[in-house]
Amino acid sequence: MPLAVELVSPERTLFSGDATMVRARTVGGGDIAFLTGHTPFVGALDNWVVEITLVEGGREVAAVHGGFIEVSNDHVKILSDLAELSSQIDVERARRAKERAEAAVQRGDDDHATADLARASARLVAVEQFH
Repeated sequence: MPLAVELVSPERTLFSGDATMVRARTVGGGDIAFLTGHTPFVGALDNWVVEITLVEGGREVAAVHGGFIEVSNDHVKILSDLAELSSQIDVERARRAKERAEAAVQRGDDDHATADLARASARLVAVEQFH
């Protein structure tokens, strides 16, 4: 029996389908993978990548910027304030955002620069390392 997976942001459902595995990164917990029969789990998502291994082969990858993941009875729900499928990420825009955020962090400009850097990095990892 596959995992029924939903990846949802406030604007829309980004993915809904069956998977053999879901991998995510939780705040303070590191990477975790979910397979069929996983014990119930709720965790806060870090700014990173969620990888969904599809039943029919291949995978769906998304940059997820915070949120929560809930697993129970072979259902995985990923709720994120902001999530982007790797196929929809503008790579050049993400690179420019990363460069700006790195410069701001080095200057000590803004508390938001670190978060901006994490988001840009997640976008680039979703595109460059998974495709």
